[in-house]
Amino acid sequence: MPIGFAVAAISRLHQALQKSAALVMNSGALATGTVATAGLGFAYWWLAARLLPPDVMGVASGLLAMMSLVTLLGEGGLGTLLTGELVRHPGEEPGLVTAAASISAAMSLGLALLFLVGQTLFMESTGSIEDWSAGLAFVIGCGLSNLTITGDQAFVGILRSGSKTIRLVLFSIFKLMLLAGAAACGFTSATALLWTWVAGLLASWIGVDLLTRGGARRLVGMPDFKLLHMHRRRVLDHYALDVALLTPALVMPYLVLVLLSPTTNAAFVAVWMLVSVASLIPAAMAMVLFPVVRASPKQSRHDILVSLTVSLLFSLVCAVFIFTYSQQILAVFNPTYPGIAGSSLSLLGFSLLGSTLKFHACTLARLSDRMLKAAPWFALGGLLELCFAILGAKLGGLHGLVLGWTLAVSIEGVGAALWLTSATKRVAGADPVLQGPTSSPFQT
Repeated sequence: MPIGFAVAAISRLHQALQKSAALVMNSGALATGTVATAGLGFAYWWLAARLLPPDVMGVASGLLAMMSLVTLLGEGGLGTLLTGELVRHPGEEPGLVTAAASISAAMSLGLALLFLVGQTLFMESTGSIEDWSAGLAFVIGCGLSNLTITGDQAFVGILRSGSKTIRLVLFSIFKLMLLAGAAACGFTSATALLWTWVAGLLASWIGVDLLTRGGARRLVGMPDFKLLHMHRRRVLDHYALDVALLTPALVMPYLVLVLLSPTTNAAFVAVWMLVSVASLIPAAMAMVLFPVVRASPKQSRHDILVSLTVSLLFSLVCAVFIFTYSQQILAVFNPTYPGIAGSSLSLLGFSLLGSTLKFHACTLARLSDRMLKAAPWFALGGLLELCFAILGAKLGGLHGLVLGWTLAVSIEGVGAALWLTSATKRVAGADPVLQGPTSSPFQT
């Protein structure tokens, strides 16, 4: 009887996955890239933790967190727009991608310069950017990161997630090689780490273009600002939702750097990096849902259920692993980290469950064209996360910060689950543009 039940369950799962072939193939490609990136990223951060003193490591990771935040704010919702709209504009993809990339890159560069000026005037005591070389690496890194986000989203939007996977893997390889080379030459500062990140981004795009025989260049054309302007309302709506959803997680390492200390942040980032990488799997599945449901709205409920079930199971496994082995994870990065953090980080993985529900609720808001209505709720949740984390840090240091953060994300997850239950039923019929064209020259 148990064997027959297991066989039947496996058979039903296989049929469900076959029915969601587009979702599985594109999510699988992103998941493969994420796993490979996780392994190489682990090697990168392990080497950085071994080569850099904890205070330098804390500063570098804080700056990279701010680079990610500036990239998000500069992206302006344009990359997310490409994910859902490219499939509905066959033959016009290069113009739309180039227009979006040029605007978002310019915004990121401007915000990066504003951050440098603001830190120079008001935050000199943090010492996070010490010289012109670090400042230049930060500004260039923000611009390149923005172009990368836009290009990656475009790959997903044309259902070529394999190209994004290739770029992710190349980026991980190149930045690891560059870090090892920099260390061999005696460059082990936070500035050197920033430059390995910037050079790795640039090299990854050159590499993916060569390996895909011009796949990156096919995303580039004469910018079609007129077509982009037609979607201006959705751009702003996506932007509001993106900022509300992602800002708290991006700013956390910098928050730990400022509220606690660079040394504490070094230990925090070791586990936070694993949680962030793990969150890429449910985030990728939720992201792929956007173009997949746009292309096949009739089976949207089935695709959403498959994505949500797989994502929650994966998140639970990761949460249990981190809870059990947080001390060992810290020791692998640096023998001094367990003494710095203790058992404070063991609960951090359980925030993945709430994040998974949030990612899928966000995708359903996009599919039903309710981004602007959903954004205030996500912003309220983000404010809850930051307030709980700050209050926890003030009352209980690193342990309090982790507990506050995890509790806030879990509360949001419960709210997202309640909303998902009702929203799934109306996704396919809520937005008439779901029935748009799906053919594209990129898919030949």
